[in-house]
Amino acid sequence: MDTIFALATARGKAGVAVIRISGPRAAEAGQALAGSLPASRVAGLRRLHDGEGGLLDEALVLAFDEGASFTGEKVVEFQCHGSPATVAAVLAALGRLPGMRMAEPGEFTRRALENGVMDLAQVEGLGDLLEAETEAQRRQALRVLSGALGDRAESWRSNLIRAAALLEATIDFADEEVPVDVTGEVGALLDAMLCELTAEIDGVAVAERIREGFEVAIVGPPNAGKSTLLNHLAGREAAITSEHAGTTRDVIEVRMDLHGLPVTILDTAGLRDSADAVETIGIARAIDRAKAADLRIFLLDDSGETQGLAPLAEDIVVRGKADLAGGDGLAVSGKTGQGVAELVARITSVLEQRAARAVTATRARHRQAMIVAQGAIGEAQNQLSLGMEVAELAAEDLRRAIRALDSLVGRVDVEHVLDEIFARFCLGK
Repeated sequence: MDTIFALATARGKAGVAVIRISGPRAAEAGQALAGSLPASRVAGLRRLHDGEGGLLDEALVLAFDEGASFTGEKVVEFQCHGSPATVAAVLAALGRLPGMRMAEPGEFTRRALENGVMDLAQVEGLGDLLEAETEAQRRQALRVLSGALGDRAESWRSNLIRAAALLEATIDFADEEVPVDVTGEVGALLDAMLCELTAEIDGVAVAERIREGFEVAIVGPPNAGKSTLLNHLAGREAAITSEHAGTTRDVIEVRMDLHGLPVTILDTAGLRDSADAVETIGIARAIDRAKAADLRIFLLDDSGETQGLAPLAEDIVVRGKADLAGGDGLAVSGKTGQGVAELVARITSVLEQRAARAVTATRARHRQAMIVAQGAIGEAQNQLSLGMEVAELAAEDLRRAIRALDSLVGRVDVEHVLDEIFARFCLGK
């Protein structure tokens, strides 16, 4: 296997740059540049030299033994000064050593997976953690990275193996008198499994929204103050505002962090009947995006009309241009800021309640694997309802469920997703 190396920190000027080496020749490469390596997991100050004895830098050097590193292989790390010239010189010196090559994007993490240091769900959690922009995204990614989904999958797998073993025992001793009826224990195990899987499957959609971001659409008639409200929320002139109705023709998006939740606010075209062909297209797009959004803010004028788009139970209905009109109920003004804090609090409350329903699984791939397992368990229950004469068919259904759960953590049937997952990683990870 090749020994790989790469810059593990961001490119550009920095106080410190970390260069990572992993593979069978990592220690040899480290010694070639540093002269000697410190004890495992102990930092040592060393002068780095190139192959001709020229001084490259003075760096902290760390060495990790096989089985005790991020990749599970022998690893050496140089903590160099972070100038681009220093980094380039050290990388060039490593590239001239025999058996060394630059790592591909995500290759360090892929080796961690192949060496059993991480499971596939943890790899996805690490990818999400590297992309996290808000506190909710960080917490969710860290939960997956810590192995929470793998632990759940292992627990489910153990229960299914137990149920399958009981059925297999019944099959193996079909010609003898089996002293214990296993249907009660198997049925209880499968019932509990289905309840847990159903809860996880239902929570994936929310977890995906935390990772990708919730969408909140501002909808209402023209000149209700939608674009002005968006600009106030964004803290900048994201949308053009005008006294003329129909100014907004397309959906304008602004990404925000609301109390740790990733949220994209959508400013949409004013809802009304229009003879203008371009405005009509904008209105159609507004309705489509509003229907697909996670939450809608209906910003209404004095007429109170929603132009055929009815609010759902959790949608927020407010009056616009509160600085110009009185009345009861929640009203906001993007121009003066009146009522905006209360509106943000309402939005945050609704989305926090939804985020609380997020579970361990976070991706459509996880959901699909669990749906397959859920269906296989359901089939096993149907077989068992026909009697122990078809226990062999039920056992095969349980084996199918086990294979589906194994795919969650990368034991089987995941080669087709690996390239896509690791391509999203940066070079030094």
